[in-house]
Amino acid sequence: MEYHFRKAKIAEIPSIWAILQLAIERRKKDGSNQWQDGYPNPDVVQKDIEKETGFVLTDGETIVGYCAILINDEPEYAKIEGKWLTNDDFVVFHRVAISEAYLGKGCAQKMMEHIEDFARQNTIYSIKADTNFDNFAMIKIFEKLGYTFCGHVYFRGGQRKAYEKMLVKFF
Repeated sequence: MEYHFRKAKIAEIPSIWAILQLAIERRKKDGSNQWQDGYPNPDVVQKDIEKETGFVLTDGETIVGYCAILINDEPEYAKIEGKWLTNDDFVVFHRVAISEAYLGKGCAQKMMEHIEDFARQNTIYSIKADTNFDNFAMIKIFEKLGYTFCGHVYFRGGQRKAYEKMLVKFF
């Protein structure tokens, strides 16, 4: 399979939302309260795309994953209970979701590798992210890819595990 990573288009919102809805349902079935409060929703996805921060992973023409990528744009991270590895510029990603048909094929990891490439292309060498304490699949991916647990942050009243990865600079 030849995966591609690119900015999402407004016309793709229905496909992206279908992937997110199933991911929301998966979190619920796993007994998690993550994404069970009306977030994310189609309006959030539309705003991501309008701000050019929404990205898709594709297999040919098929959208297999979605995420939002921002630079230095997560106010809650300033209030971390713990300590980040760096205080430099950072890339942050949110709303990672993979299509049901592509689960278990390494797509989330592939997407995160593209996020690292995005950071390097913008000469940023820190990636920060967070996940719910019970999102064991995402925590496992963070650990596998060399992210460091840095503490806790809070979103919509819920505590989240915060991670950072420092990228190697290529000269």
